[in-house]
Amino acid sequence: MRHDRYVSPFETRYASDAMQFIFSPDNKFRTWRRLWIALARAEQAEGLDISEAQIAELEAHKDDINYAAAEAREKAVRHDVMAHVWAYGQQCPAAAGIIHLGATSCYVGDNTDILVMKEGLGLLRQKLLGVMQLLADFAERYRALPALAYTHLQPAQLTTVGKRASLWLHEFYMDYIEIENRLENLALLGSKGTTGTQASFMALFAGNDAKVLGVEQRIAAEMGMAKVVPVSGQTYSRKVDYQVLTALSGLAQSASKLAGDLRILQNFKEMEEPFETDQIGSSAMPYKRNPMRSERISALSRYIMADCLNPAMTAASQWFERTLDDSANRRVAVAEAFLAADAVLNLLLNVCDGLVVYPRVIAARVAAELPFMATENIMMRAVQQGGDRQELHERLRKHSLAAARVVKEDGLPNDLLARIAADPAFGLTQAELEATLDPAAFVGRAPRQVEDFLREVIRPVLAAGAGDIATAAALKV
Repeated sequence: MRHDRYVSPFETRYASDAMQFIFSPDNKFRTWRRLWIALARAEQAEGLDISEAQIAELEAHKDDINYAAAEAREKAVRHDVMAHVWAYGQQCPAAAGIIHLGATSCYVGDNTDILVMKEGLGLLRQKLLGVMQLLADFAERYRALPALAYTHLQPAQLTTVGKRASLWLHEFYMDYIEIENRLENLALLGSKGTTGTQASFMALFAGNDAKVLGVEQRIAAEMGMAKVVPVSGQTYSRKVDYQVLTALSGLAQSASKLAGDLRILQNFKEMEEPFETDQIGSSAMPYKRNPMRSERISALSRYIMADCLNPAMTAASQWFERTLDDSANRRVAVAEAFLAADAVLNLLLNVCDGLVVYPRVIAARVAAELPFMATENIMMRAVQQGGDRQELHERLRKHSLAAARVVKEDGLPNDLLARIAADPAFGLTQAELEATLDPAAFVGRAPRQVEDFLREVIRPVLAAGAGDIATAAALKV
C-alpha cells in the first residue's frame, strides 16, 4: 500500500472485499458491457440489422476490458462513456458500429447504478439476516433472565435480557422489511434516450412503438430486472438513491441503538462485546476493556445517517430533464453509504456472535433496586392483613426516601426491607418481605413476548431466507 496519498478507510479498515468489488470500477465497466450486449441483442430481436457474429464478438470481450486504451481515450475526449465505447470497439471491430446504438450515456450509467445497488442490497440483506439469526438465538437463550429495565436511564420495572435483545431485533426486522421493499421496487431506467422520450429509438424503428417498448423489455429481462421506470427524463429519478440510502440510514439507526445500549451495559458490567485474548483496551490503562466494536458501530452509523442528506439534496436540485450536478456527489455518497453499512453489519455479526452476559452482576443490580419496585406488592399484602392503604402508602414513601438516601449519601446497601419489617403498621417479617422479591414475578409477560415474537415474526423470515444468511464476518482491524 502507498503511504504518500489519501487512502479510504473503507478500503483498508472497514468494508468487505465483496462490497468493495460491487462498487469497483471493474464491476461497473463489466456491467456497462453487459448492458451494451443486452441492447444489441434486443435491437436485433426487434429487427435491426445486427448479426450473431457481432454479438458473439461483443460477448467474447465482455470481461477482458482494455483499461489502458479506455483511460487514454478519456484523457483526449473527456467523456468516460464514449471512451469505453471506443475501447470496446477496438476489441470488437466488426461490432464497433452497433455498440451503444440509439443510447445516451445514462443508458449504461444509470442502469448500472441500479444494478449495482441491487447487488449491494442483496449482500446487506444476507448479513442483516445473519445478525437477526444471532440475536434471535440470544433472545431465546436469555428470554427469562430478569434484568433491570430503564426509562430516562433510571431503573424502572424489570425486563429480561432476552426481551431487551428482542427490542434490538425488532428494529432490525423493520430494516429487513424496508430493504426487501427497496429490492422489490428497484426498476431499471431502461432505454429512454436523451430527454426520456425514446426519440432516438423511435427513429431507429421507424416509429414502431411496440418495437421500442420491446427493446426495453428485453433488456430488463436479460439483466434480471422485473421492472422498468414508466417515465423519466434522461436519468432515473434521484429520489431512488434517497429511498435506498434511507433504508441504509434506518439500518444505521438500529445498529447505533444496539451499540449504544451495549456500551452502557458494558459500563454496568452486565454485558460485554467480545474481547480477544491479545486485544489492548487502552495505551495508558492496561486493565481496560473498551467497547471498541460498539463505538465503531456508533461512529460509522452516524456517518451513514448524515450521508443520507446527500441524495435528498441531489434529488431536490435536479432541473427539468437532467443536470450534471448530481454525478460527482453520487459517485461518493451512494458508494460510501453501502461500504459503511457493510462495515456496520460486519461489526454487528462479530459482536452478536460473541455477546458476553454476566448473570450474577445482573442479579446483584436487580437485588439492589427490587425492594423499591416491590413496594406496591408489599402495600397490597399489608392491606389484605387489615392495613390502611393511604397510611401505608405514606409510610412506604418515607421509608423509600430514607433508604435511597442511605444508598446515595452513605454508599450503604438498600435497607428498605429492614425498615418496613421494623414498622408495625405493615405486620410483615423480614422473611415474609423477602419472599415477595422473586425477580421472575416482576418481568410480566417478557419471556412469553420473546417466544411469541420469535415464533410468529422472526423464525418464519429466517426460515424463508435460510439459504441466504451470512452468520460470520472477518474484521480487518
